[in-house]
Amino acid sequence: MRIGLQIPNFTWPGGPASIAARLAEIARVADDVGFYSLWVMDHFFQISMIGPHDHDMLEGYATLGYLAGLTRTTKLGTMATGVIYRYPGILVKTVTTLDVLSGGRAYFGIGAAWNQQEAIGLGTPFPPLGTRFELLEEALQIAQQMWSGNNGAYHGKHNHLTETLCVPQPLSRPHPPILVAGGGERKTLRLVAQYGDACNLWGSPQAVAAKLAILRQHCADLGRDYDSIEKTSLGTVELAAGKMSAADVLAQCRALAAVGVQHAIFNMPNVHEVAPLERFGRDIIPAAAAL
Repeated sequence: MRIGLQIPNFTWPGGPASIAARLAEIARVADDVGFYSLWVMDHFFQISMIGPHDHDMLEGYATLGYLAGLTRTTKLGTMATGVIYRYPGILVKTVTTLDVLSGGRAYFGIGAAWNQQEAIGLGTPFPPLGTRFELLEEALQIAQQMWSGNNGAYHGKHNHLTETLCVPQPLSRPHPPILVAGGGERKTLRLVAQYGDACNLWGSPQAVAAKLAILRQHCADLGRDYDSIEKTSLGTVELAAGKMSAADVLAQCRALAAVGVQHAIFNMPNVHEVAPLERFGRDIIPAAAAL
């Protein structure tokens, strides 16, 4: 099992002036101790599950560009980009740029978007859910076309591109892995089966197993090889006295591996202390690699 780190919170001791240095330390340590991937959210306001909406939040792709220059081996991605925030052709170019400048380490994490507060707050259209799923499918089609070397036109219901030029092409082969985030059973998991290289699910191992069974059925319906899709999970752990031990985290990893998860991604409320990352590298990542 691979282990990833998500950083969803930047409200740390020292305030905004200390964010860059603290984030750089986190990234370098995560890279050194063997985290496979490093993720930030694609939000502009903090989300309610993490903290008040006016807490510190960095724009995702500028942050990933910063992290690319600080790391050597960790994969980099958003968990996950809201499709409504950027024109899809520009978004694919942005992810391609990250991939080229990082030496082929980008993931393309994308979903239908859900945070109406930040969208309306910053003046971004927030269409109904059905329309957002149409936009998501078109963005996935545009990404596949731009990364195929096909420079022709694309005409969908919502998007019209006259020249899908993407030069340079990504260094990742055949392209940055496309991770379609979310567990919606009728639409999201079908889009994973049709277009995705990876899925991302959260909840108990039993809940993840139920979602993966539905993904398997979508793959069967579409003639897609279920085993070709990377199964990732997202959860929160806090390695600290009185909270969780390394053994507790490894128990979670074993339970997730048992239902088919190959890449467990964790966020940590105390990540700014850095010591939990070192414990992951010493006590968790090597053991998880054997799962």
